[in-house]
Amino acid sequence: MRKIVDSHLHISRWGEADFISCFDNYNGKSVCAINICAIPFYQSNVCNNIMVGLYKLANPNTYAHGGIEIIKIPLDNMPNGMDCVTQYRELMEIGFDGIKMLEGKPNEHKRMGQNLNHPSLNALYAEMEKDGTHLLMHVNDPDEFWDIDRAPDWAINAGWTYTDGTFSSYEEIQAQTIKILEEHPSLHLTLAHFFFCSKTPELLEKLFSLYPNLCVDLTPGGEMYVEFEKNYDFFKEFFNRYHDRLIFGTDRSYLGDDKYADWLFNVVTTFLGTGESVVSFDNKTLKGLGLSQEKSDNILFGNFERRVGEMPKEMNKEKFRAYIEKYSFALTDEDKARLKPLVEKYL
Repeated sequence: MRKIVDSHLHISRWGEADFISCFDNYNGKSVCAINICAIPFYQSNVCNNIMVGLYKLANPNTYAHGGIEIIKIPLDNMPNGMDCVTQYRELMEIGFDGIKMLEGKPNEHKRMGQNLNHPSLNALYAEMEKDGTHLLMHVNDPDEFWDIDRAPDWAINAGWTYTDGTFSSYEEIQAQTIKILEEHPSLHLTLAHFFFCSKTPELLEKLFSLYPNLCVDLTPGGEMYVEFEKNYDFFKEFFNRYHDRLIFGTDRSYLGDDKYADWLFNVVTTFLGTGESVVSFDNKTLKGLGLSQEKSDNILFGNFERRVGEMPKEMNKEKFRAYIEKYSFALTDEDKARLKPLVEKYL
């Protein structure tokens, strides 16, 4: 069986059964490690960092990317000792393996009220660049989400359309991200969902030529795989050329038995690692790339491990307890009740 690291997952359930069942949900597939990404800003609750840290303690083959909890908006109003850099340092000392940011998703970008180059965030990027720490960022959404006539119904129903003039444009958010790279050219940055550039891959080619540590992950966005299908010959060459800049992930969220997630996993791994055909996101045929084992191995696990580590970092329980105590003011009574048995068991 092929070795696979799923580099991009989330967790949002509390029961201990969910903490120990993650690998079972792959139904015997050859996933040897996972990376669970906390998104506390999106969930408006630092509790997601704690959940992910506890999950990592319960499952030694788990990497963890923590998130910065923006406790007060604007960023200049963050409480003393809870600025972005301090939070980053705390997460690294606990034993998190990297940082995840969702602040570039248009609705979260709007809620934050400041661009991705705010001085507080630039200070964070500078520290991560200096340390060689991996940053996984969700930036933008598909460009059609800014056009109500092209946006899919599921995006409209999810509230992910940005047509009322109150959101930054696709181009503005993209430009802010490129500015991060210009100011921090050695940052170990992975842009999720192919940077939503499957229609403009020439931009990725330009960025890859300029920034040696830049990668994109292949988490759907189904529109990405539709473009791969439409422009098969181009993307077969693209994947062969940039196999060292592409990282496998599913963006799964563990909510029990998930047939869609299992289908998604099969689509992506078949596309990358075989020459077989599968049914794609538009119900048409997506032909596998037939990459060599060396190149597909880079995408399926090697590129992630080279940037994040061949093994997850060990957790410092003392630092983790201190973190929970420090941020307990931000936890609801319900969160505290849910946390209590898991903290007692794993900490």
